Amino acid sequence: MIFGIAWFAMLWFGLIILALLASMVFLRRRKRDASDAVREAPGISEQNQARQQVLQKVQGMHAATEGLQGRARIKALRHYMDTLSDGIELISEIRPPASNGPKGEWVIAPGSEPNRRILYIHGGSWIAGSPKSHRTITDRLSRLANACVFAVDYRLMPENRYLDGIIDCQQAYRWILDNGPDGKAPANFVVVAGDSAGGSHTLGLIAWVRDQGLQPPNAAIALSPSTELMLTSLGKRPNLKNDVMLGPTVEKLARIPLPLLWWGTVLGFRTLPSNPMASPLRGDLHNLPPTLVHVSESELLLENAQRYVAKAQAAGSPVEIQTWPDMVHVWHLFTPLLPEAEAAFEHIGEFLARV
Repeated sequence: MIFGIAWFAMLWFGLIILALLASMVFLRRRKRDASDAVREAPGISEQNQARQQVLQKVQGMHAATEGLQGRARIKALRHYMDTLSDGIELISEIRPPASNGPKGEWVIAPGSEPNRRILYIHGGSWIAGSPKSHRTITDRLSRLANACVFAVDYRLMPENRYLDGIIDCQQAYRWILDNGPDGKAPANFVVVAGDSAGGSHTLGLIAWVRDQGLQPPNAAIALSPSTELMLTSLGKRPNLKNDVMLGPTVEKLARIPLPLLWWGTVLGFRTLPSNPMASPLRGDLHNLPPTLVHVSESELLLENAQRYVAKAQAAGSPVEIQTWPDMVHVWHLFTPLLPEAEAAFEHIGEFLARV
């Protein structure tokens, strides 16, 4: 019973990346009646076409995992996520790290400076995703920052502990301080970035760097980050009705007695939900580097992201948030397809220029 609840709780967070499916929110909201004869402006028509393509990706993800359970479902999800960047024209060179480096890949756009480095931590709710699945983001970051991006291939659950993935990110950060794509060399500009589950690791990592007394990053970027694993008041979460993909699952979880839900999460993640490395919102947020948080106003993670930023600001840290209305979770993945994704990257470029 407890083990089943553990998987159920873990799969809720597993669905964080599947909130990509929440694109159905804005797709459904903007769906016109077939009999509507109002002629759309060209810009609106193109936008709807882009969202239709997103819906096709969503349907493909549904089909890839339909009827599967447990490990088989995770395997299919991982495979499908790795196809997200297929067919997209990448400007960057993809290069493996040195033989003594951590697992991952360098993403290097033309003109990138070897001493300018970004550590990117992919999303996938800690059970899926890879450097390959997020190349649309890492390619774009390398271009706009003129930096070499190292996408770390950290260990995933359930084969590994949640904390194993955190250790991999910590080791990767230490490594890029002294190693670039061309070999050993110090970095003069470092950014830590990540989305969703990787956004959680990003926020936990910058606090760990501070506590270790390491060279701090010049900036951090968290895209639709998970900031807390606590499962209290699930039935009262804002956007529960708006988030048509995560909402129904969360409503079911809300019916489970809280003690069972708590221990199910502990067994699934093999750490306490209150651990600041799993719930950055619960940690000490003073003396953090300049940090930018992006989040959609339509997703379940909105409130906790806002709480994280408010707490960090109250502690005196230069943390800021930018919200987008009616957007899919980590809509950045759909660049250059979605105009809102392009606008988000422009905003990131402006942020990095300021720091």
